[in-house]
Amino acid sequence: MSNLITVTCAPCCWGVDDVSNPNLPPWTKVLDEAAAAGFGGLELGPYGYMPLNVSVMSEALRERRLAIVAGTIFDDLVSPSNQGNLLRQTGEICALITALPRPTTHEGQRFPAPFLTVMDWGHDERDYAAGHSDRAPRLADAEWSGMIENINAIAKLARDEFGVRATIHPHAGGYIEFEDELARLVHDLDPDLAGLCLDTGHLAYAGMDPVATLRKYWKRLDYIHFKDIDPVVFEEVMDERIRFFEACATGVMCPIGRGNIDYVAVRRLLAELGYGGYITIEQERDPKNAGSILDDLTSSRAFLKSVGF
Repeated sequence: MSNLITVTCAPCCWGVDDVSNPNLPPWTKVLDEAAAAGFGGLELGPYGYMPLNVSVMSEALRERRLAIVAGTIFDDLVSPSNQGNLLRQTGEICALITALPRPTTHEGQRFPAPFLTVMDWGHDERDYAAGHSDRAPRLADAEWSGMIENINAIAKLARDEFGVRATIHPHAGGYIEFEDELARLVHDLDPDLAGLCLDTGHLAYAGMDPVATLRKYWKRLDYIHFKDIDPVVFEEVMDERIRFFEACATGVMCPIGRGNIDYVAVRRLLAELGYGGYITIEQERDPKNAGSILDDLTSSRAFLKSVGF
């Protein structure tokens, strides 16, 4: 018998990635539509989007019967000079998410939610090479070691001060994206400090087979993201010099079930391996494309339900 999986969503489905973007929807609208689409919870989104006020957030979540399943660090993990900023965000995010109503822990779940999902971001030379392993520059050994040091510091603070499990998320356009970087990360990452959050869409965008990669890193996998890729748009953007979120604005990420990722095979694998816990849907977009968000989320949720999620 398969373990229980709760499907959740994230603010990036509404185009919330850069908090300075003037076109972002109100955070209350994100909560309203997440509840309307039938999700069991959602992620907090990028630092600075949702209020860090415990009472305000607790009331808003209770009214909608939602829970926050993960906070997010989406920032420069490479620069040693950024460690103070990363740790400040870690402390503030973890203090909030651990004070909110807790998500249920399911059988098969290795660590309780909420998680802290950690992603590298903010490097033009990698952003323009998203999806192109052959032309993306790699970090020198000393730079890589500095990034691992920053990740360890985040994960240690989250674990030791708040009891939060950090999950490292390979992300298109960051310095942890491609197969060689994921393997190096797993080699260098202390499993007692942090696990992985693998994203089917980012794996495919980076040229990996999502099913094979989920199986390969199963023992380090604590949390999963789902998205889908429009193969026609993907082929077009791969022929352009384009930033990752510019590609998303063209519609490269589509509702789940309409793209090129085999979710029947993903479901079969997760049932075989006994995954239980949370899976978060993401469909990055331009926040100005507001008309189809609720329809897309409802479609994705209905498709996943039809294949056993």
